[in-house]
Formats: sequence, structure tokens, C-alpha cells
Amino acid sequence: MPVGFLTDEQRQRYGRFQDDLTPEELARYFHLDDSDRNFIAPHRGDHNRLGFAVQLCAARFLGSFLEDLTETPATVLATLSRQLSIEQPGCFADYCTGRQRWDHTVEIRERIGYVDFSDGATQFRLNRWLYALCWTGTDRLSTLFDRATTWLITHKTLLPGATVLERHVACIRLRVQERLWSSLVRGVSPEARQKLDLLLAVPDGGRHSLLDRLRKGPYRRSAPELVRSLQRLEEIRSLGIDVGLSLRIPPGRVQALARFASTAKAAAIERLPEERRFAILVAFAITLEATASDDALDLLDILITEIFAEATKVGEKSRLRTLKDLDAAASQLGQACRVILDFSVPDSDLRAAIFQALQRDDLEASLNQVDKLVRPPENMYYQELQQSWGRIRRFLPPLLKTLKFGSTPAGKVIAEALEFLAEQEGRGKQDQFKLEVVTRGWRRYVFQNDGAVDKKAYVFCCLDRLRSALRRRDLFIAPSIRYADARIGLLSGEAWEASRSTICRSLGHSLSGEETLGGFDRPARSDIPLGRCQPFSQQVRADWNRRRWKG
Repeated sequence: MPVGFLTDEQRQRYGRFQDDLTPEELARYFHLDDSDRNFIAPHRGDHNRLGFAVQLCAARFLGSFLEDLTETPATVLATLSRQLSIEQPGCFADYCTGRQRWDHTVEIRERIGYVDFSDGATQFRLNRWLYALCWTGTDRLSTLFDRATTWLITHKTLLPGATVLERHVACIRLRVQERLWSSLVRGVSPEARQKLDLLLAVPDGGRHSLLDRLRKGPYRRSAPELVRSLQRLEEIRSLGIDVGLSLRIPPGRVQALARFASTAKAAAIERLPEERRFAILVAFAITLEATASDDALDLLDILITEIFAEATKVGEKSRLRTLKDLDAAASQLGQACRVILDFSVPDSDLRAAIFQALQRDDLEASLNQVDKLVRPPENMYYQELQQSWGRIRRFLPPLLKTLKFGSTPAGKVIAEALEFLAEQEGRGKQDQFKLEVVTRGWRRYVFQNDGAVDKKAYVFCCLDRLRSALRRRDLFIAPSIRYADARIGLLSGEAWEASRSTICRSLGHSLSGEETLGGFDRPARSDIPLGRCQPFSQQVRADWNRRRWKG
């Protein structure tokens, strides 16, 4: 058990005065009120009264009585001498060599109510507090030592020796660690333990263990790399570690063990005691599944964005190349429109006048050219996207097979469309498509002239909606860190009804949702000052305009 974790600075600072105290510390711990003055007054002699006051205030500030009173700072002596009207603080030297100081410590302990560290009730409370800190947090032993020291001072407990408290903190920390390891390992099956042992083994002829390979996330932006990240996720799931093992354990403790497994060498982990080794590997597997899922979705977002951005870029370049042809065709059609708008030309002679100004063949060619080159306002660059169909087909089947998406009500349609694609993967004949996912911009590409559905356009539409839904968190996966359900932690049911009135009152809202929302939809009236009954956006806009004109 480690008992030598304190630094030299901590050992020197423990239970002793350090540098000169700040004015705030002097005012808080070395101010003598009326009860203190009455307690000090019966002692005869300036040296006794000053020494008694020093020990009384030192016990408050340090949590212990000084062994060497000559270490008392001069600022403390000056502050207390001024309050006791003692003109010669040098008399304190006589008190430091006298025996009366030891009787004064007993008197101070009985009057103020200080207890020893060995008191059973005090140790029980301290152990319970330290145990909760170690179980819920990942503080270092030196930090726990400082916090335990502060706790003892606050609860009027005399500080023990530095090594005594050092061993006590280390013992509590070890008990918590042993409970943590046993809690993680308790539900692991023998088959899963064998698979965990294989993580540390280096195959014959190889240089890296399976643990080293699983720790490496995707590092390229390509479809094969996404497929590899999905295979990595499948290998983690094949270990058979139940994620529910960590539900009763604080996430910070599990993540701390997982970080150790992610950075330490496989040989170093293999040399650890059995229970600790398996606990570290279980925490690594639990955390890595969520991390691997997030890595796969991050790479998926990058690839989809890259595919659509490349198609847009190619489409814009192609449009720039055809801009001259479009200008020429539009110029001829503009001449025809000028003839139509000329009121001096009778309606009966309008067609003849147009064909007199332009040849019929030229006009038809210009019209066909405009129809060919003009793009709709919601252009999806589908013709350019089709060039990336091979990349899509490379990662789409393993993606639909590996990742199962949950959804909020806003993303339910997208989740159903993805489930449909997963079910139809590998089938020759397609069932009825989930057409609710098709937006207005994709309709002209998905629905063909004969009413059939273009599967490629449908897939691109689903990927476009998938990217947007993931960014809005309308779709989520579990386990995950960055793409988890955003509604986790929200109050619902009886818990919400119990806290509803308190939360609404603190936010200044009514208990009725309709009444609260109705205040944003009431029309503005001219007889009411600006910004009182207007919609929120109008009120903000009006305030901004008012500040702008004042500036």
C-alpha cells in the first residue's frame, strides 16, 4: 500500500505556519472577540495571556498545537499583542520555554471542544466522507490528503501525525479501488475473460497485440477506413462485455481505468494482479465501444459532407463552362420576349413577327439549351453525386448492419427509412419505399417520369437526411458519448410533476404551457409600449434598432 505520496512541501506545511499570513487570514482566524477576551483574561502576566492567545488561534488556523512556538510569525504576535494591549510582544519568548503552555492546551481543548483523531465517531464520519470522495472522483492521494486536513480543521479535530493521516487516506483509497475492481469483474463470464486475456497476447509472427490494434482509431478520410472502423466496433462487441456492468459505478472512475488501458503498454497491464487487470480491460471495452461508435459516426459525417461538397464543386465548375452557351440562348429568347412585349405588333401577326426576327430552328435550339443548362433553386447536383455511387456502396452495407439508430419524434421517419434500407440490402426485388423521408428538393430526382423510384437518388436522399439528423441529434446511438440521446437526464413522469412548480417559478413561467407560449403570439397594439406584447423576435429587433440609433 503506498504511504509515501506526500511531497516535501506538503510535509513541511502540515500543521505549521508558513510565510507571512494574508490580511484576510489574520482577520478571520486571529481576531479575538468578547468571549475570547473573557477566556484569556484570567491568566496572569502579559506573556501568559499572549501565549494563550497564540495557542488558541493557532488551533483554529492549523488544526493542531505547535510543538515549537518559536515558529510563530511576527505578524501573528503583532496582531494579538495589539488586541490585548500588550506593548512588549518580546515577552512571548518567556512563554515558549515555560511549562504552563502544556496546561493551556488541555484547557483550550476542553473549552473549545477539540477531539483527538482517534475518536471513533470522528473517524467514522471522516471515513464515510473520504470514501464518497474516492468513489465518485479521481483525485490524487495528495489532493485527498489536503482535503482531509481541511475537513479535520473544520470539524475541530486535532491533526494526527503526517504519516498517520497519510496511511489512513491511502487505506480508504485502496478499499474503494478494490470495490471498484470487484464490481466490474463480478458479472464477466469465463468466456469473456478468455477473450480479454487474448487482448494482451501478441500473435505468432506479429508485433502488436489486439489491444494495440483496437486502440487505434480511424486516421484517414476514406470509405475503406470507415469500413475498418465499423469492423473495429464489431470486434469490440464480440468481446461480450455487458455495458450494464458500469451503470452503478461513477463514469469518471470507469473512464480513468479506460484511460490507463489506452495509454499503458500491454506488457505492463499483463503484469498487474488478476482482478485489477480484468477490471481495467472491462472498463476499456465498455468505454471503447462508445468511443468507436463516435469515431465511426464522425468519419461518416466527414465522408458524406465531402461527397456532397465535391459534387457541388464539380457542378459549379460545369455550370461555369456552359455559361457562354446559356447566355447566348437566353439572349435569343430575350429577343423573342421583346417582340411579345411590343404592343405595336398586333396579336394576329405576333408569331410571324417572332419568326421574322428569329429562325424557328434557332429558337428551338435556344429553348432546349436553356432547359438543359438551367438548374432549379434547390439543386442537389444529383448528376455529379452519381459519380460517387461506388464509394457509397463500399461502406453503406456494413454501416446499416453495424449501427442501429434510435430516434426522437422528429427523426422517426429517417430511422424507419434506414431500417428499410438495411432490410432490403442484398434483395433483388425492392419492397415499398418509405417515401416520407423524401424532401421537396429530392422529389424531382427520386420520382421518375413513370412513377418509379430511383434507388440511387433515394439512398443519397437518406444519407443527406442522416447527416442533418445526426447534427441535430434527432438520431442517436447507444452506447455513445457525442451522439447519445440528448434527452437523457431530462425529468419526466412523476419526477417532472414533483419539480414542475419549482422549476417554472424559478424561470418565471406559468404552469400552463399554452399560457406561456401564448404570450409570444399575441399581436402588437399601438396603445401598449413597444416590446411588451410583441413576439420575441420583434421585441429583440426593436431593442436592437433602438440601441443602434442611440449609438
